[in-house]
Amino acid sequence: MPTGLAPGRRPWRYNARVITRGIRDFMARDWETVRASNLDYWADQFARSGGGPARLASTALLLHARAVQPDFPSETDRADDLAHHLQVRDRLDRAGRALAGR
Repeated sequence: MPTGLAPGRRPWRYNARVITRGIRDFMARDWETVRASNLDYWADQFARSGGGPARLASTALLLHARAVQPDFPSETDRADDLAHHLQVRDRLDRAGRALAGR
């Protein structure tokens, strides 16, 4: 079976190098620029279209999660999510009180 590689080359060696290089390139990305670009993208989407695109994206993510894990979100997932939301709320309340006291 032809591999498209030079004679004597093993596909697994090629794949290992290419995949490893790809992973290294991915990890070396400028993640701050990626985050900023993502925020800019969603801010632009919201400014032009309201919350519709974000709802579509979240629905697609939920459908994917349920395809992978049919019982998603489980009771444990829900409890963990609620605990996280309460923690964020408490931190925001604390920050608000601190700022109000200035």
